[in-house]
Formats: sequence, C-alpha cells, structure tokens
Amino acid sequence: MRAVVLVGGEGTRLRPLTLTTPKQMLPIVEQPMIERVLGQLARHGIEEAVLSLGYRPDAFINAYPGGTIAGVRLSYAVEPSPLDTAGAIRFAAEQGAVDDTFLVVNGDVLTDADISAVIDFHRQRGAEATIGLTPVDDPSAFGVVPTDEQGKVTAFIEKPPRDEAPTNLINAGIYVLEPSVLGRIRRDVRVSIERETFPTLVAAGTLFAVGSDAYWLDTGTPDAYLRAHRDLLLGRRSGPPHPDAELDPSIGPGVWRIGAVDVGTESVVRSLFGRGASVAPGASVEDSVIGQDAVIEESASVVGSVLLPGARVASKARVEGSVIGPGAIVGQRCIIHALSVIGAGAVTASGTVIDGERVAAAV
Repeated sequence: MRAVVLVGGEGTRLRPLTLTTPKQMLPIVEQPMIERVLGQLARHGIEEAVLSLGYRPDAFINAYPGGTIAGVRLSYAVEPSPLDTAGAIRFAAEQGAVDDTFLVVNGDVLTDADISAVIDFHRQRGAEATIGLTPVDDPSAFGVVPTDEQGKVTAFIEKPPRDEAPTNLINAGIYVLEPSVLGRIRRDVRVSIERETFPTLVAAGTLFAVGSDAYWLDTGTPDAYLRAHRDLLLGRRSGPPHPDAELDPSIGPGVWRIGAVDVGTESVVRSLFGRGASVAPGASVEDSVIGQDAVIEESASVVGSVLLPGARVASKARVEGSVIGPGAIVGQRCIIHALSVIGAGAVTASGTVIDGERVAAAV
C-alpha cells in the first residue's frame, strides 16, 4: 500500500522556529520529525509515499536527495496554492498516480498506532474510507467521531463544546481511502476533508472508524513539541530516544548521549546530549535535550527544555520549559521560561527576561 503524507502547512503555532524550517523538518530528539513519521509507516509495510508539499518544499527535497526516508521511496507533490486537507490529498494522489487503496497521515502527528490494524479493519468492513481514532481528555479542539457498534461513523462533529461531545474519540489524522473518495473532492480548490468530504461519506454510509489508545501526539504547539521530546526521554514510548543514543550513567542518571560529548558537570539528570554538545562546570541540566554542538556555559541552568543544534546558553542564564532555536544565543543571566520559543540565530541580551514569548531576532 502507498501513502500520502500531508506536510504542506506553515506551522504558524511553532513560529519563529518555522520561519526558517518546515515543522516536519524540526528535530524530535535529534531526528527530523518526518523521519519518525515515515519510520512508523515503514514498520507497517508502507514502501512508497507521496509527500504533499506546500510551505518551503525545497527543504524536504534537498534534505533527501536519494528520494527515500526510513527506507520508504518518495515522490513529491507541490501544491501551486493551498488546497486544504482534502484538496491536498486529491492533488497528491493524482500527482503520484495513486490508483488503489491508500493511506493518508498527517506529517506532524507522532503515534505508535497499529496502522496495519486500521488497514485490516477497513478491508473487513468494505469501507470507502476509514478514520483512525484516538481518545483525548478534552475533545473540544478536535473533530469528534461517534460510531455505531460496527464502527460505521454516524456523524462527524468538528470541535464541539466539551460538555456536548458524544464521545472522546477524535480524528487522529490517519485515513485509509479508496480511490473513489478522490472523485468526491473538487479538483484544484480548497476542500476540507473534515467539513466537506467526511460528511458526504457519512451520508453515503461508507465511512468507518476504529479507535486505538496507543501513543498519539499532535506536535503543532510549543507545549506539544516539548512533550514529544520529554515522552521519548522518560521512556513513555518504546525503545531509545534516538537510534544512535547510548545510555551513559557516568554522566548522570537517565542520561543519553549521541557520540562524543563534553559534559563537565555532575548536575545532569534525565537528559540527552547530541554529538559534540558541551556543558561547562557548575552548570545543571535536567529533563532536557541538548542538540548537536550546543553549548551550556558555566553556572547556567537548563530544565525541561530543548536546545536545538548550535544553540548557546551563556553563563548564569536559566532556561526552563522553553525551546531555543538552532544557533540562537541566550545571553548571560537571562531567564527564558513559560513556553518561550527563541528562533534560529536570535540573540537575547544579558539580563533579559523572556516570559512565554516568541523571539525571532535580537532582543
């Protein structure tokens, strides 16, 4: 089976990081998000995928000149203008000459869902389309999908009030579609699969859905982006946090490293250091990912945060619950906290306090 992977969005909720890098090319524990998504598909037998591109398509094409990710062969469909979810699916499927049952996934969702089980369920029900579902505590920000006892979808309710949602099972961004669905989508215009295509399939009685309580995370916000790292660090997903990571208790309890690192402090717990990262004496690091060649200077503190490759935290600065972009510099005695995001190459002046802000340049 082939897949269409939707990666065309601008990632506005993760700006300023996405001003320079598409969201799906941002690293999750030192590995681009798109590689983690395609790796999950490969584990379920997907050998070919069409990347539906829109925003900064060259970033994907240039990063994988061999045309494969995680062993999955790639083709590219670059939208001439934004087509929304369903429009993008039709455009990508036609560009990739998809003419049989196919899979669709959102490229910004990380999941351990059993995709093979969703495909099997689709075939058993003789469905025209099948949605993978996941439970959430608060369904009001998602598309809620009630079903009957056979798994046939009875309604598709987009973002209902929390106390009015008929179920907590939401659209997980995993679809198995028959080619006939493409004929229900208007060509070359913006079409929402949630607001237009799915309701049409509900009326036809050909839309099914199946739930799973496997790990699932939409990475589109700073909080979720940090959680994606934390979940891997703390073992909430199976396997090591990175394919090349080694657990190194000589650095500290629960500490991982990739290749050679220079950690000159004993105050390190439950963290990962990318190749070439360095930490000066007197600094402390906790529950954080320190990217390749990132630097933490003496007496600085990094807690519950992500430093992307080449970032630098100067002496006596404190970073808590925030993301520091590639090559960014946190000045001496700065305080960065409360889900702040510092963009690529940005510089914060000494003593600056950043409280839940997005910083794209020098401040």
